[in-house]
Amino acid sequence: MSALDFYTHVAIRGDLLGAGIRSEPAEWEAKLGTDYLDVSSPGFIRRDYGLVEVSFQEEKGAWPCFGISVQVHRLRLEGVSAVPKPLRVAYGAFPARTKFAELCAVLTGQGFSVEPDNDSSTTDIHRYRVVQSGARIFVVAEAGAPDSSREGDVWSLSVSPDWWKHVR
Repeated sequence: MSALDFYTHVAIRGDLLGAGIRSEPAEWEAKLGTDYLDVSSPGFIRRDYGLVEVSFQEEKGAWPCFGISVQVHRLRLEGVSAVPKPLRVAYGAFPARTKFAELCAVLTGQGFSVEPDNDSSTTDIHRYRVVQSGARIFVVAEAGAPDSSREGDVWSLSVSPDWWKHVR
């Protein structure tokens, strides 16, 4: 398995090693470990694992996940240290950059459609949506960012409750 397999799995399935939308913090910790930083405010927790960020919101005493973000661009700054060990074990090495064209080719090769979903307020990042899952892929549109991003690099992927509606 490879990093590209990981990104494809997230974009199609919306989970990481079995933890996904609606999974509670303890489930995420069991899957990704205890090496994280929590940023919290009343009723909200953002758990930062480096490559992966997970957001939780309190609901009647429970803390279900409502957002998953894979921050691919962090690999260009932090390298392997940004990847939680369980992901390195499952998927192997994570290169510093992944090209959108490669990810898109794998997704479409598996029968998924990827379409532009741009926000007109930004020109340096283009946004795409995996039609069948609702996952979003953010792609560098202009080279020259401080982290050495190049045009066509995947910046991040995100999964939200919109995804949950597609698969349930």
